[in-house]
Amino acid sequence: MSGVVVVVDDEVKLRDLVRAFLEREGFTVFTAANGSEALALEVKVVPDLVILDLGLPDIPGEEVARELRKRSDVRILMLTAKVTDEDRVRGLEIGADDYLTKPFNPRELVLRAQTLMRRSRSEEQVSRTLSFGAGTLLIDHDRHELRCRGDVIEVSPTEWALLETLSRTPGRVYSRSELVNSTRGYEWEGYERVVDSHVKNLRRKLGDNKDKPKFIETVTGAGYRFGLTRDR
Repeated sequence: MSGVVVVVDDEVKLRDLVRAFLEREGFTVFTAANGSEALALEVKVVPDLVILDLGLPDIPGEEVARELRKRSDVRILMLTAKVTDEDRVRGLEIGADDYLTKPFNPRELVLRAQTLMRRSRSEEQVSRTLSFGAGTLLIDHDRHELRCRGDVIEVSPTEWALLETLSRTPGRVYSRSELVNSTRGYEWEGYERVVDSHVKNLRRKLGDNKDKPKFIETVTGAGYRFGLTRDR
């Protein structure tokens, strides 16, 4: 299962353990050691799920959860050493979607994360139009339609697949080989060089600045990433 997860905990070993288990199941994982880092990271990567420890060193986890809930409907899985029913109820009232007490089995955490992700995607089926950059770019999956600054943009199937892959996780760097596999579905010798041509075509069609692109950014020596932030 794919998806973007932010793990927030001040314990390095726990963060690394959770990250390893989630990445093994196909999640893209970012980590934060405190509440301030978590709130800044949430704006940058727009996660599908936040796994949030309540005992943070700077901002109480409850406050982080309240701020996250003000901003978006991102799924929140709380981690805490508090075990009373009252603590659980308070956490859910703040806006958490699930609650797991420490110590916990990492496999159980992964299963809960997968359940929350499935629930979230089921709700998203109501509207499958993704908006980026305050409506600058709209990707309508149902109509298979791309709009940029209000205009419909005609793209090839490969260009659509390329943009779809990059925009799925804004900010994440995709290597050329990853983009080959996601757009072609199999390895094609020599195709990595052609990715650059498709990116060039997309930038031209979207009216992107070739010297300082905002839609598809080049990461020297690594690949490409989607530069716009997904709208709430």
